[in-house]
Amino acid sequence: MLVLNTNRSQKAIENSLLSFKISSLALCAFFLIGAAQAQHTPLPTIDLYVGMHRVKTELAVKANERAQGLMGRPSLPEMRGMLFVLDRLGIQCFWMRNTLIPLSIAFLREDGSIVNIEHMQPLKDDRHCSTEPVRLALEVNQGWFAKRNISPGMTVRGLPSLK
Repeated sequence: MLVLNTNRSQKAIENSLLSFKISSLALCAFFLIGAAQAQHTPLPTIDLYVGMHRVKTELAVKANERAQGLMGRPSLPEMRGMLFVLDRLGIQCFWMRNTLIPLSIAFLREDGSIVNIEHMQPLKDDRHCSTEPVRLALEVNQGWFAKRNISPGMTVRGLPSLK
């Protein structure tokens, strides 16, 4: 009789532990999904045009939006990008810490003309800078500009007004 009670007690403990593990995993998944969604909350978008090519572009205007950028995203759809609208005219530099996607970045004058284009590798702290003072930078998948023969001197149309 004592052996049966011990086995029942052990089974009850094992079932409790199993329930606890399942609940813990579910709670972790809930928080991880919530954190991922919060990290990738969509920003307002606009359509930009270079030549005959359109790119649907998220606007990173606020400091926290610019700081987050495309970090942590596993991919970027082909005809999508992110436009960084910076507070001041200056030499602007970007890096790829915590960014998982290889990107190309075009630094733009206020009139939309492309100053220079840089290619950036994921998870690197290398700095990629404009060659002259700018307030705008457009990030797209690496090679997007090259595939479309887009180069410095060409103009990006549809930019938001700068205040």
